[in-house]
Amino acid sequence: MDIILASASPRRKKLLSMIFDNFRVIPSDIREYVPRNLEVEKCPEYLACAKTEEIAVQYRKSLVIGCDTSVIIDGKILNKPRDTNDARKMMNMLSGKTHKVITGCCLYYHDKSKSFSVSTDVEFYELTNEEIEQYVNTSEPYDKAGGYGIQNKGALFVKSINGDYYNIVGLPVSRLKREIDAFLAETGE
Repeated sequence: MDIILASASPRRKKLLSMIFDNFRVIPSDIREYVPRNLEVEKCPEYLACAKTEEIAVQYRKSLVIGCDTSVIIDGKILNKPRDTNDARKMMNMLSGKTHKVITGCCLYYHDKSKSFSVSTDVEFYELTNEEIEQYVNTSEPYDKAGGYGIQNKGALFVKSINGDYYNIVGLPVSRLKREIDAFLAETGE
């Protein structure tokens, strides 16, 4: 079976290799737009489906897997920081609080699709200005939703996690494996 990951994320690629030995990476290049009336918690799954479908129309006989991860605090999505000031603002918002990391996943195979979301609560310690400044002056925050990577120095800020660690990294591998198995069984594979 031809398997395609519709994401350019090196972290997702590494995590998907826990499930499959062989797959291709063909990133989607859709404009990430969500309808205004869509609940914030549903945005990652909506975008995952849009990314997956964009690739799936070109590769109908392949299993296409698309994902989108959002960091959500106080009902607001924190995207990738645009610059140092934006990263600093995000770290201050997360400091001493609990936020949600939601990854939406979509599977598409032979004109059938299935989607789901996984949510993990992450609590940060209260951060000092010095900790924030040191972090935002590294390259780490700028390619990650919410401006931090738990798999690197961002781990130093985490007080507790309630849920799937790998979901925070960008791919809830254990749930994804089970969803893929069930989806392929439904499609006769």
